[in-house]
Amino acid sequence: MQPNRRHLMQVFALGLTSGMTTRLWANELTGYNVAAATEFLSTIPRKTGDPVVFTYALDKSPIKATTGGWARDVTVKELPIATGIAGAHLFINAGGAREMHWHDSVEWGYIAGGNCQVTVVDPHGETEVVNLNPGDLWHFPRGHAHSVQTLGEKPCHAILAFNDGLYSDHGTFGISDWMSRYEPAVLSKVLGVSQEIIAQQPLGETYIMQGPVLALDGPQARKARPLAPEKTHRYPLIASTPLVQNAGGELYLATRKEFPLAQEFSSLLLRLNAGAMQEPHWHPNANEWHYILKGKVRITLFSPDKRVAVADIGAGDIAYIPSNCGHSILNIGNETAEILGALDSGDYQISNLPDWLSNAPRHLVANNMGISELALPEFPKGQHIVAGVAR
Repeated sequence: MQPNRRHLMQVFALGLTSGMTTRLWANELTGYNVAAATEFLSTIPRKTGDPVVFTYALDKSPIKATTGGWARDVTVKELPIATGIAGAHLFINAGGAREMHWHDSVEWGYIAGGNCQVTVVDPHGETEVVNLNPGDLWHFPRGHAHSVQTLGEKPCHAILAFNDGLYSDHGTFGISDWMSRYEPAVLSKVLGVSQEIIAQQPLGETYIMQGPVLALDGPQARKARPLAPEKTHRYPLIASTPLVQNAGGELYLATRKEFPLAQEFSSLLLRLNAGAMQEPHWHPNANEWHYILKGKVRITLFSPDKRVAVADIGAGDIAYIPSNCGHSILNIGNETAEILGALDSGDYQISNLPDWLSNAPRHLVANNMGISELALPEFPKGQHIVAGVAR
């Protein structure tokens, strides 16, 4: 479409007398006929305001304790940004067992210390009894009944994540709580046992029950019945080959390719040497939940509303990174830091800033950065972990 000839002549004539031709083009022409602007900002103003809160001191929060151990959790109530993932820290004494229960959400777990035996019964009645060691993962799909019992003299503790920011309010079903709601005569008939036996059941939720210590290599431990790799609820993350291993540290990763049952979560363990940094990146398809196992780190978040938040956190703290938000992790301590991560998708996707800069056409990157193409440096590619970053 061409501008009206008479209109163009009018604009041209007026421009000769006023010197405002470009301004009139910008203000008066629309649609196909828009023109360049004469007024512009040198940069788009940064967002201001209070920083986004995306971290929480999980291991300083209240505990729910019973005879065999305790647990503490963090949901969207404590950390409002964490709408997609809630987390917990579960501690079971030697001889303790987390009773059989199930969830209306998926449960992901990492054994941070000690050993345990997990029993899982799926909706088809298929049962797995499997022993887990430090560095192992568990994955319980929605509705799979499961229990966790410590093996050996040492307590077992695990870091948990759930694909629902309000999982604790949206359905955790304990077998003792459920059974205690029925009259003994009803359960006696259903289960085929005497009312005297039923009458001895707890009158409420037992949660984590203390019992005798089970030897790490005893007869109960040897009753494990692991399922085939495509069906098992266990994956040995720390015993796997690192995805990245360089002078800056190591990155262990498990997706649904390595852990087929874990369709809803990807798992990572990141070790950063002192001064090392996981390069700036984002995950286009998943929220990410971090728990700091060891050390002190600085996490920088480019948040959904375009503000930047920086938080220094340490062992026992968590961070929540919403999907597509840019972020990086820097070890600001003097020891190797260990960061545990759960992403709420079994398909692990990552976009790294250095990779984008190195893959894009040089003339485009030069334009973005406001420098000449000749002055544009070569950007690194595929590092993931950078050693010796200034702190």
